[in-house]
Amino acid sequence: ATSEKVAFGYYVDGRITAMLGTHTHVPTADNRVLPKGTAYISDVGMTGARDGVIGVKYENVLKKFLDPEAKFKNEPEEEGALQINGVLIETSDNGKAVRIEKLYQEILN
Repeated sequence: ATSEKVAFGYYVDGRITAMLGTHTHVPTADNRVLPKGTAYISDVGMTGARDGVIGVKYENVLKKFLDPEAKFKNEPEEEGALQINGVLIETSDNGKAVRIEKLYQEILN
C-alpha cells in the first residue's frame, strides 16, 4: 500500500539517497525530497506496452475478469505505443537528494 511505502520512506529518510517504489505499474504524483534528504516516490511506473493492462494484452485480462474459470495467457501487448517511466534524482556532494523529477516518454510503434 502507498501508506506503507510513505511510512517506510520517512523511516529511512536521511539514511539513503532515494526510496523508489514500484509494483502497481502506474506512476504516482507524490515525488518529493523528504526533510532529511531522501528522494521519494511511491511508484516510478512501468516500462512497456502502454495499450494493455500493465503490459499484457487487455483482451486476455478481460476474459479472466469476466470468467474466473478461463485460462489466463500472460501474453505481452505488442501493438500500440510503448512507455518508459523513470525518475531523475539530483544529489548533493554528501549524497543527499536535492531534487527528484518524474520522467515519461511515449514511443509510437
